Amino acid sequence: MKSRRYPKLLVFLQFGLIGLMLFFSHDILDSPVGISIFIMGLLLGLWAINHNQRGNFNIQPSLKEGCRLITTGAYRWIRHPMYTSVIIMMSGVLAANPTLTEFLFFIGLVLVLVLKAKREERLWCGHDETYIIYKKKTKLFIPYLL
Repeated sequence: MKSRRYPKLLVFLQFGLIGLMLFFSHDILDSPVGISIFIMGLLLGLWAINHNQRGNFNIQPSLKEGCRLITTGAYRWIRHPMYTSVIIMMSGVLAANPTLTEFLFFIGLVLVLVLKAKREERLWCGHDETYIIYKKKTKLFIPYLL
């Protein structure tokens, strides 16, 4: 039972933390730095979506039937560009409103995204042998670093 609820819990936490960050942020549109960072993250997300096939994308950290490993675009360097996109966008929100509350929400969000990524990777390693090779050639979130 845990295995069916856990992905939904992670999605709930992800969107809950994003919602809280946006709710408590008052200055994102007044911050050129914050909005610039946010837009960079948005562009990365759009690039990743553009390289994904229809029906392959899943908001929950689980594999869809018939899923296919994507290794083009941002996926060429990082395994989770959509999560990186969210982290960058919410970094922009944090930069625009650098409070302790926003920082704590942001840290929580990053932890949730790491948990989602690690769960997906366990599933992929059991689903497709080429993922293990892909994992050795790429980084989790940040090209050449992490």
